[in-house]
Amino acid sequence: MPESAPPSRPPPGAAAHDLTEAEFAELDGLLAGIPEPLEPLDVVMLDGFLAGVVVQPLLLDVEQWLPYVFDSGGHRWGEAEPSPEQRRARELIVRRLAAINRSLAEYRAFEPLILEPGDGSDEAADSQGEEAAEPGGGATIDVDSGDGAASPAAEAQDPAADPVTVAILPWVAGFQFAADLFPGLDEVPDDGVATALARLYRFLPAEEDDDRATVELVRRERPLASIDAAVDEVVACVADLYDLTEPLRYRVETVRRAEPKVGRNDPCPCGSGRKFKQCHGAG
Repeated sequence: MPESAPPSRPPPGAAAHDLTEAEFAELDGLLAGIPEPLEPLDVVMLDGFLAGVVVQPLLLDVEQWLPYVFDSGGHRWGEAEPSPEQRRARELIVRRLAAINRSLAEYRAFEPLILEPGDGSDEAADSQGEEAAEPGGGATIDVDSGDGAASPAAEAQDPAADPVTVAILPWVAGFQFAADLFPGLDEVPDDGVATALARLYRFLPAEEDDDRATVELVRRERPLASIDAAVDEVVACVADLYDLTEPLRYRVETVRRAEPKVGRNDPCPCGSGRKFKQCHGAG
């Protein structure tokens, strides 16, 4: 045994940490401050949107999806030079995306940001601001639309729905927004993907009769009696999607030759009659 213990690893940099409670609130304020006519996501829908980006079967560049965070139509926020507010918002958003991805990769779980209806407190789960050893419990935080206007998350809620649906719907609406923008999940030939999406979309209003029948079937077969159970279901669905699409995200395409490889001593394909190494293979 060595006489002294090996040196410990240095602490991870700030960019490796998930957002703290204060940073979640700061990000929501930055998004709420985006001027009209742009329509940004609020921090709850953003969290679902980022999960929808993470589980895509193809790796997406940040510039492909970030404009839709600042405006649902993908219009540019500000002029050519990003403002300090834009740079700070981007930093926080990318950190949160990385934290979700890292947690799913390491634990097959994560903590979705859920706003419980009627919760007027400023309390949030303590683990939001630090590395969680066993993520997956969910967290709540107060969000503010800034000017009193209804946020996208608030508009998505159905007041007549049960409290569980009211709590989960905005997050799932953000996830669906990402899935609609980037329809790669619908193109994956795996019934498991369709099943996980059906379980997740149970929290959304059914738009067609076929969708309504599927939603009712899922609700009968997998009843959820509490918000905690609903959060667990959301985490399980996203983790399943992450597992099913992970091989596609990191697949390496094999390069196939259009023609068989020519050996150095084989006749040159140009028809000169000389060996390849003495003709076009001489270089």
